[in-house]
Amino acid sequence: MSKIALCIKNQGYELSLEKWKVYPVLGEEYGLLKVIDESGEPYLYPKDFFAFIDLPAHLLREIDTG
Repeated sequence: MSKIALCIKNQGYELSLEKWKVYPVLGEEYGLLKVIDESGEPYLYPKDFFAFIDLPAHLLREIDTG
């Protein structure tokens, strides 16, 4: 099931991440989160740049199925 996260920091990555934008989380590796950034490509960013958002299961299913 998908997770989503709100970008709360973007220092040093201002062109790649929009602060206060919600990003789908593709995974976690080495303490980093993999999200599709503004380039449209998956990239790893520090986990503390994001806050996870809890959504009801039916909304997360909508994200998974598009």
